[in-house]
Amino acid sequence: MELSLESISGALSTFQPKTGTPEEWNAAYVRVEDYLRAHRIHNRLHQSRLILRILERAARRHAEKPGLDPTTLAAEETEHMMESWFSEVLGDQNLPRDRIVVSGRVALLLTDGPEKCPYAFLDEEQVPPDFARAMQQTSIEAGPDLAVSSMVPRPIDLGRITEAAGETVERFEKWPLLRALVLWSLFAAALASIFFATR
Repeated sequence: MELSLESISGALSTFQPKTGTPEEWNAAYVRVEDYLRAHRIHNRLHQSRLILRILERAARRHAEKPGLDPTTLAAEETEHMMESWFSEVLGDQNLPRDRIVVSGRVALLLTDGPEKCPYAFLDEEQVPPDFARAMQQTSIEAGPDLAVSSMVPRPIDLGRITEAAGETVERFEKWPLLRALVLWSLFAAALASIFFATR
């Protein structure tokens, strides 16, 4: 499909949904644009073409159920288009649909698809074979299954300094008078050092 700025501008100017307000459809446009940008679709021509296609599908559904929010419908249509596109590109991988979308997003980023094939993403007509192969070769593998294991508690050896510190704390707990004397001595030493440092 030949893309030009004039053809897309003309298509957008003729996009006039029968239901919903212009503000609602503008909000839907912005949301879909942000979503595509999050997938690194920065090519403005392709981005505009996709947005128009998504909004047209959302507008058809909105005409049937005008009580629904256009932004929500546009987001749902974007997800549906991505699910079917990733399923087609990745082929039959015996994965649930939500896993196919996750695998597809990862494959898209790993293959640097938006940069190498800027017009391929969500294209219904033709995906370059080398791009499709590169997407199919990337895969997500789950880690090992959780297994129950037993750990035997072992004493922690913190060394002689820790033992001495522990014994000192225990002595302080047994003799509160000694603890108060040491604390007051440290306080007096700190005051004395401050006093002599300022002179």
